[in-house]
Amino acid sequence: MDCDEFVELVTDFLEGALPEADEARFITHLAECSGCETYLEQFRQTIDTLGELPPESLSGEARERLLTAFRGFRRGQ
Repeated sequence: MDCDEFVELVTDFLEGALPEADEARFITHLAECSGCETYLEQFRQTIDTLGELPPESLSGEARERLLTAFRGFRRGQ
């Protein structure tokens, strides 16, 4: 698993929705990548700070803009 795929799967991981094989790959990558470890911790802190945001409250466009922003953040852009 690379960092891009990790970022794509964070939400599913936190919700316990990853298939077993993907979860194992996710955890293996997490153990090997300090950048993704930091990203996951920041994601958890954001959730703790903001609480829960129901998926239906975001438009498709807003969701894509957020995902793009997070991807750019992970890459240092």
